Amino acid sequence: MAGDLILVVNAGSSSIKVALFGTGDAAVATGAVTEIGGKARLKAGAEERGCKAPDHDTALALLLDRFAATGFPLSRFHAAGHRIVHGGRDLTASTRVTDAVEAKIAACVPLAPLHNPHNLSGLRAVGRLAPGLPQVAVFDTAFHATNPEVALRYALPAAEEAKGIRRYGFHGISYASLAARLPVLLGAMPGRVLALHLGNGASLCAIRNGRSVATTMGYSPLDGLTMGTRTGAIDGNAVLRLAGDHGIEGAARILNRQSGLLALGGASDMRALHAAGTEAARFAVAHFCYWAVRHAGSMVAAMGGLDCIAFTGGIGENDAEIREAISAGLGFLGVTLDPGANAANAARIDAGGPVATVIVAAAEEAFIAAEVRACLGRPGGT
Repeated sequence: MAGDLILVVNAGSSSIKVALFGTGDAAVATGAVTEIGGKARLKAGAEERGCKAPDHDTALALLLDRFAATGFPLSRFHAAGHRIVHGGRDLTASTRVTDAVEAKIAACVPLAPLHNPHNLSGLRAVGRLAPGLPQVAVFDTAFHATNPEVALRYALPAAEEAKGIRRYGFHGISYASLAARLPVLLGAMPGRVLALHLGNGASLCAIRNGRSVATTMGYSPLDGLTMGTRTGAIDGNAVLRLAGDHGIEGAARILNRQSGLLALGGASDMRALHAAGTEAARFAVAHFCYWAVRHAGSMVAAMGGLDCIAFTGGIGENDAEIREAISAGLGFLGVTLDPGANAANAARIDAGGPVATVIVAAAEEAFIAAEVRACLGRPGGT
């Protein structure tokens, strides 16, 4: 039936990832083009090959052609949903894209210069290739708009705050998806959830009664936990020293691309650090866990207690050693771990007690599709 599919688009600086959803939570087709503008590669189903993709428009056209060839032509699309990293102060809920909404997303480019321009590229590519197809923007910052103002405001002069220099938080789509699925997993929504999105980018979120009340990332995704190549929390005067020594661009490169696990252990991938077995690699892993536990204390304080810990993200879902170390560090709060369940990456891994500990597989694309349905109504048929 025409109009029964939702296209979900996640556009990055040199890649575009897409997924097609019907009325369910499982994608019926996926695809991606990587290294756009260079030695581009197309991945769709079992197919992987080199391709010519000088820009996002061409890359998306290739993916749409592959979908059409496998029974999913454009005529079957109901709408498109896009991951947009930054919505600023105004865009705090998923919304249908209009000229005014697109302008507001563009106005947030100074707040997310590494992300929003590429998110816009994907949105505009769909607009050119499928004119008239409704589009919905889903924002990574939106889930944290429920944080109290005292949590969002830096202690800066009003003129600086008016420029948009405040805490926003990120990974919001991941956390919103996690919060939506916890009641199914546990039978009810816990009152106070410590959610850990652990991957190359990592953050924590305090979720009280289903709403974000605190998170570790701030004005940008740099703040908070030790990450693959980002420093995590660092004193502002240390940043000024780096800028003085290396210039602003050099300091930005060090802080975002040359720090974190890479700087401490020689690799940004946690699996590589485990395999290396060097003293530096072990220190990097310990650093990651220490700061996760330390920041977790702040999140628990913001909620006034703890009822559940939920791990998600590539490391959170798959690394039993990291989960064990973080859970042990939070044992004083009543956190327990069943070694067998943890080793098996089971959905529920606690050994009983007052705090439920769970693994929630990331399902951001499915959440975006659900947001499209909520904004526009469900597509007809399957």
